[in-house]
Amino acid sequence: MKNILIGQSGGPTSVINASLVGVISESKKHNEIDKIYGMINGIEGFLKDKFIDLTSISDKELELLKTTPAAYLGSCRFKLPKEFEDEIYKNLFEKFNKLNIGYVLYNGGNDSMDTVDKLSKYAKTINSDIKFVGIPKTIDNDLMGTDHTPGFGSAAKFVANIVKDITLDAEVYDKQSVTIIEIMGRNAGWLTAASVVARANKIDNPVLIYLPESIFSVDKFFTDLKLALEKRKNIVVCVSEGIKDKDGKLICEYNSEAGVDIFGHKNLAGCGKYLENQVREKLGVKVRSVELNVVQRCDSSLISKTDLEEAFSVGSEAVKSALNGETAKMICMIRESDYKIQYKPTDVSEISNKEKTFPKEWIINDNDIADNFLGYILPLISGEVSLTYENGMIKYLIRS
Repeated sequence: MKNILIGQSGGPTSVINASLVGVISESKKHNEIDKIYGMINGIEGFLKDKFIDLTSISDKELELLKTTPAAYLGSCRFKLPKEFEDEIYKNLFEKFNKLNIGYVLYNGGNDSMDTVDKLSKYAKTINSDIKFVGIPKTIDNDLMGTDHTPGFGSAAKFVANIVKDITLDAEVYDKQSVTIIEIMGRNAGWLTAASVVARANKIDNPVLIYLPESIFSVDKFFTDLKLALEKRKNIVVCVSEGIKDKDGKLICEYNSEAGVDIFGHKNLAGCGKYLENQVREKLGVKVRSVELNVVQRCDSSLISKTDLEEAFSVGSEAVKSALNGETAKMICMIRESDYKIQYKPTDVSEISNKEKTFPKEWIINDNDIADNFLGYILPLISGEVSLTYENGMIKYLIRS
């Protein structure tokens, strides 16, 4: 018998813990697995001997955990070195062996799959038989090889509903106004594109939608906005936080230079505020900007049932894949007709450090989204989830 180790990494989602529940539930079914361990704060925490035993967690606790947002085990943004000679690899595998780990599952996005890739390659160099499998997760929906990622459907559902709410609020006054909503999305505009679902009709708000896949011109933005204001008094604009100009400069950097994280990614935020100030100065109309920020990824009140079920399934499938001897793989979701999903282990080296951007053919005039996208996204946001409440508050499972 071997033990299984699961870690969570990167930005959390409202259904990341459903994948954890899938791992725990499936692991309990197999006699080949003795203990179920969870890394605390991912690989970074595990290097500091931070982990917990999840084997005895009850079914009642698992049911609560399934709809608990954020990462129950804690997360990290930690990049393993390129050189396998680094002591960190020897240290990690000594810790794996000490705990009799036979299977390591890592739940995250692009950078997390880089971790799975490096660990599996190092294992091969030392003839280790530990299996490494990636579990996809990201609200950005930018992982290659998979039709979509767990976490995206619920975040998209939240965005569409909140944009609809803001739109109704923005349209109450009988005078010109502009509302700019900034939505997460560094290089991929999937989540911002989801705002189009807020429209009941093609001519409804949000009238203008800008994604990072298109070059953003401030001059064109004002041309678009003026034309829109000629047709209606209240305009809602949705922008991805990662929109850039023709030189590749982020619009959020127009005010100040953005810092970078450990992976070299620029810290994003502020393009909505910049555009708000420009509109106020140049057009003199009532204007405000709304930055949805982290609430997009941690809201649990609008979880998509489809997303929740699929998040659970990829966790379960990851365990099955590891037990079948698969390693250096990520569980991909393959869409079939009538919205049926097949789960396929795919080489993680084909996924890590790559990005799936929003299709250019679904972008109209650099400021709108084609109807084709609706057929893609509507199944992902479908279904509602019953939550447990206590004293008027949603009840979660909190790690002590």
